[in-house]
Order: sequence, then C-alpha cells, then structure tokens
Amino acid sequence: MALGPGLVSAQIPIPQRTGEQDTVQVDPFREAPPVSPMGALWRSMLVPGWGQARLNRRVTGAFFVVWEGVTLTMTIKSIHQLDYLQTVESEDDIESQDRVRSKRNEIQDWAVLLAFNHLLAGVEAFVSAQLWDFPEELAVRVLPRGGVGLRVGLPIPAIR
Repeated sequence: MALGPGLVSAQIPIPQRTGEQDTVQVDPFREAPPVSPMGALWRSMLVPGWGQARLNRRVTGAFFVVWEGVTLTMTIKSIHQLDYLQTVESEDDIESQDRVRSKRNEIQDWAVLLAFNHLLAGVEAFVSAQLWDFPEELAVRVLPRGGVGLRVGLPIPAIR
C-alpha cells in the first residue's frame, strides 16, 4: 500500500483539471476586527485614540486622548514662555541665556513626548486589532492565605 499509487482514505485528492483550486475551503475560525490592523495603526498615529475607539477600547483611547491634550498644552505653554523670556530677558546676561536654553530644551522634551504618544497609540491599536478575538478570561483574586493569585482561562475548541 505504501508503494502503490492509490490514495489513503485521509488524503484529499488534488484536482487534475487546471483552473480548479487545490485546497479545501474552510470556514473562518476567527471574527474579523471592525478595522484592519494597519487601519487602526494609521488612525491612532494620526489622532491618538481613534483606532482604539474603532476597536471599542474606550478607556485606552481616552488615556491617549488625555495624554495628547497634556503634552500639546505643555508644548504650547512652553513656546509662549520662551517667547516671553526672549522679549524680557537681556541677551548679554549669562543667566538669561541659560533660562532661554533651558526653555528650548523643555519644548523639545514635550514635543518628543507628543510624538511618542502618536507612535505608542498606533502600535497599541495595531496589536489590539491583531488580538481582537483573544479571550478576556483573566482574573485576579485574593488567595485564602492572603496572597494574590492570577488565573488565565484559555478555551480549547472541541475537536470534531
């Protein structure tokens, strides 16, 4: 039987005619996310929290929106303070130059945090779209002797 050209009962024959598919169609086993992973990535990189909102992750999206507001506000505030320092401070004073340099560094720091928020929001939305149908069966509970336990339940589909 191993040497003969016949098919074993578990094998699926490949069609001999051209134009036919050589695979068997199977039902999809996972639910598609409301937006593709790349779509979620670009949405959240453009406006942090937008991709999370499309994936029904409202708390995470709200966090990115709030942090965007904080970093944007502080960047604008630092720019206004730099403008004020440049008009008030003397150019000859070394301490004045140090304050202006320090304020420029502060603006750069806030701008980096602003850009990092866009990047992190995009990456988080991409991963969330990839793990869209992952089971949420994670529980933390207090153990009888006072410790903390973590339980993860992963459902295993029945084999038919």
